[in-house]
Amino acid sequence: MAAKGLLRAEEVYHDPTRRVRELRAKGKKVIGYPCVYVPLELLAALDIVPYRICGEMREPVTEADRVLPASFCPIMRSCLDCSLKGRHDFLDGTITVHASDPQEKTARIWQSYTRLPYFHFIDMPGTTRTEALEYFASQLDGMVTTLETFSGKKLSADRLNKAIEAYNQQRLLVQSLFELTKPSPPLVSGTEIVKVIKAVMSLPVDEGNQLLNEVLEEVKARKEKPQAKRARLLLWGSTTDDAAVMSILESNANVVFAEDCAGYRPYRGKVIVATDEVMALAIHYLLEITCARTFVQSTATPTKKDYQQDLQGRYGYLKSIISDWKIDGVILLLVRYCDPFAFEVPAVKDYFASLGIPATYIEYDYTEGSLAPMRTRVEAFLETIG
Repeated sequence: MAAKGLLRAEEVYHDPTRRVRELRAKGKKVIGYPCVYVPLELLAALDIVPYRICGEMREPVTEADRVLPASFCPIMRSCLDCSLKGRHDFLDGTITVHASDPQEKTARIWQSYTRLPYFHFIDMPGTTRTEALEYFASQLDGMVTTLETFSGKKLSADRLNKAIEAYNQQRLLVQSLFELTKPSPPLVSGTEIVKVIKAVMSLPVDEGNQLLNEVLEEVKARKEKPQAKRARLLLWGSTTDDAAVMSILESNANVVFAEDCAGYRPYRGKVIVATDEVMALAIHYLLEITCARTFVQSTATPTKKDYQQDLQGRYGYLKSIISDWKIDGVILLLVRYCDPFAFEVPAVKDYFASLGIPATYIEYDYTEGSLAPMRTRVEAFLETIG
């Protein structure tokens, strides 16, 4: 009998390429993406399987050293290194986004050195103004054109709406999964959630939704639940795609909310279609994904600056999370050289301080050797919050 629920998620987490390799052997096209800003609905609607490209903490970077400097985003270095070593030989193409300067620079090298049949770069705007939305929608229109040429299929409104519906269902299921961390003790651990979400990002949307339904059913019914520990923590950062990292954070605490790109962030809200499906996708991906790379205009008037009002405009969505999940402290966890998020750290710490919530900043180099020092830093932080 095939594994289900958490066991199935564990299997996919440890062998994330197995299923997409099977699908490609059956004639499906598979396109990889390293950033959650890629509208997966456009791929699924054209019968293309999306696959989230992640780095590998336990794999020394060697091939990428030939084309990228050492003082560079370690996740992008690791992703490119894995591709150059043939770990992503099942891909038919890659879609990258200007989510950060390292991703944009890596994209050029990725295209030159891997020579995949399909490559597309989305020049994503950095603001949420009306003209930025219009520009982003035009970028998605361009992506549709290249995908149609590559797939040999025409994108129909009916198929796109069905894909949007499927991914909206996935967002709702992940939101439901995080609802299960609200009780004390939580019904599911942060480490389990990392494995589940990475598994979901490695599967076609319908299979991912089936897995999430199985996990939700299992977690709600199981008798052995995670234990309540010293504190309930919120994780804030770029991405945490390795369960070993979350396991370190949870050694003496419960991480009940992960506000990062391998946690809740890509699954916030839903795509609301009024008339134009592509514009609906542009609105959702630009406005709902709360990434540090996007400049959010302060609500203060241009002639009068109000720092607290600015903080509320940028981070106000975190207040309800602090309250609803009964957060005791925050771990601001970043990989080294992650400038977009690093520049946000002082301000977001000030925002948490305004709510009376202690926060600590931890930086690591995306290697297995960084886990032991991380444990020490987390333990020290837990001592300060009681």
